[in-house]
Amino acid sequence: MAIPNGLKTTLITLTWFPVLYSFTNHVYQPYQISGSSMTPTFNPGTSTTSKDIVLVQKYNLKSANSLHRGDIVMFRSPSNPEKILTKRIIATQGEVVRTKSPPYPKQQVTVPRNHVWVEGDNSFHSIDSNNFGPVSQGLVVGKVVFVIWPLSRFGYDGSSSSTNTSSGGLGSTNSVVNNEMNDATSIQVKRIDEF
Repeated sequence: MAIPNGLKTTLITLTWFPVLYSFTNHVYQPYQISGSSMTPTFNPGTSTTSKDIVLVQKYNLKSANSLHRGDIVMFRSPSNPEKILTKRIIATQGEVVRTKSPPYPKQQVTVPRNHVWVEGDNSFHSIDSNNFGPVSQGLVVGKVVFVIWPLSRFGYDGSSSSTNTSSGGLGSTNSVVNNEMNDATSIQVKRIDEF
């Protein structure tokens, strides 16, 4: 008995769902970033309500050397595990950070083993490590690899090491982001290196 072509195509298509499911849960997955805590890196436009869509790397994140200062990560909120936050890593395990106190009760913190200190690029609208302390790497869902949408910023990863100013409309935004991030990071790094 021959199987009709429509049924055969449907069955072949269904066999790819487990592959797609595994890929998005363990390798790469697109996420939409909402809110203004990472402005101007993500959602920089004030004239539009569109939200950036990014590709997030989900594999190889639990080892001690997998995350670095300047990486942008998505993680489960320590205060509400149902909520996923997006922030930039300011310090990794063993580094000393001067906090923005208040709200943090101590003036400086040594980041514990397998933890990171994260802050939003827009500190006025960010709930970050200054509110809830260092974040365990076990809560990290993934690392932002690049922007998928909008197309005018396609490929931009938002990292402080990115210096690509030659593509499309990325040039002016990228230089502003890098200048602001480099200033913030250099202050943190300088403070870390003082100890």
